[in-house]
Amino acid sequence: MDVRIPDIGDAQDVEVIELCVAAGDTVAVNDALIVIESDKASMEVPAPAAGTVQEVLVSLGDLVNEGDAIVVLEAVAVAAGDAAGTEEAAREAPGAATPADETAAPQAREPRGGESDGLEKLIGELDQLIDSADAGTKSGDEARPGVTGAPAVEVTHDPSAPGAKVYAGPATRRLARELGVDLTDISGSGGHGRIVKDDVKAFVKQSMVAEAAPARGTAAPTIDFSRFGEVEEVPLSRVQARGAANLARSWAQVVHVTQHDEADVTELESFRTSLRAEAQARDTKLTPLPLIMKACTRVLTDFPQFNASLNAEVTALIHKRYMHIGFAVDTEAGLVVPVVRDANAKGVWQLAGEIERLSAAAREGRLKPDEIQGGCFTISSLGAIGGTGFTPVVNAPEVAILGVARLTTKPVWNGEAFVPREILPLSLSYDHRAINGAEAGRFMAALTSLLADFRRLAL
Repeated sequence: MDVRIPDIGDAQDVEVIELCVAAGDTVAVNDALIVIESDKASMEVPAPAAGTVQEVLVSLGDLVNEGDAIVVLEAVAVAAGDAAGTEEAAREAPGAATPADETAAPQAREPRGGESDGLEKLIGELDQLIDSADAGTKSGDEARPGVTGAPAVEVTHDPSAPGAKVYAGPATRRLARELGVDLTDISGSGGHGRIVKDDVKAFVKQSMVAEAAPARGTAAPTIDFSRFGEVEEVPLSRVQARGAANLARSWAQVVHVTQHDEADVTELESFRTSLRAEAQARDTKLTPLPLIMKACTRVLTDFPQFNASLNAEVTALIHKRYMHIGFAVDTEAGLVVPVVRDANAKGVWQLAGEIERLSAAAREGRLKPDEIQGGCFTISSLGAIGGTGFTPVVNAPEVAILGVARLTTKPVWNGEAFVPREILPLSLSYDHRAINGAEAGRFMAALTSLLADFRRLAL
């Protein structure tokens, strides 16, 4: 069997940074075959079945994408679930046939004007925007030679004709959805009038440049800082560069509102301290994060609109019956957000172990693809770094993120006297298109109540 790059989300042209096997090696299920570095993190590609490696099809430094074959494996046995997953991956692999009458992308959003003082810089910025949306959308016939794409079902294409069918591959359609482009407005340059990704990119550039042209010269000019003294230009890592693009897109598209509150965690900290001996016996470090995550899973259950995403047309809220919680990890390559899957089904000790394991994997560049995808809600904790609060940026397509600042001791009036209490500042940023202020206020009230008295989780 050919082992292929699995679903790696929005990543594109990820680099092979480590080969974990060679021809003749024997592997077990989930043994690492190669390590790749995406724009979000480094991750391992595991073996889907036990067997013997017949051939390694990639080399160090190669750029690969979802669906690319990396290893030829003589499998000893494939479980039914694995076989089903392999078949599903094959159906979704780049180049898979797509019916020509597939639903077209949503109507185009009004393009924004550029922020550059010249068209050249504007086009460069547009390239970055398009590249970020284009990540993970490569299809065989449009991006890689030698791979057959969708069959030529429709041989003509007239965008102006009412009800015209769109002739485009799955990757092109996905890119169009990311950019808010209606494919019926585009004439294809491919064979038989097929629309390819370059057509979508050209359409977006033309539209946005035309919109921005009258406003040229209104943005701040590019500054040559070397005129004022010695400078050094340090390139961003792939994780930092793509993270910056994703944050900019999220900030521009999500209607951000941040709700600030404080939780009295005096009793919670006392409870956590009392568990130190047990934590050492379990060889686990019990930080406040697992306790906060456990409380969040309870509140997300009571407020399901926070465990949801808006659909592409912003006409419905998609409620998720699963609960995967992401948490921010500071690494040398940049900020990485591993995901604890099914966090609501795990106890505090299980959460502590998962957080510790995923944090180490993130810093070592050993995260697997499914360990950085599928998040429903994110917690960003500054821990002991400092700060009395901040405004975390929603990790779209999620609709909310919780920011946790530094725990401090404050005097609190108890009706008779001021007493010292452990106070934890919390900041909840949310997408106002999906959540209103009253809902956010009730969410925070429920969360601070749970953190103040952890015994309420048993109710």
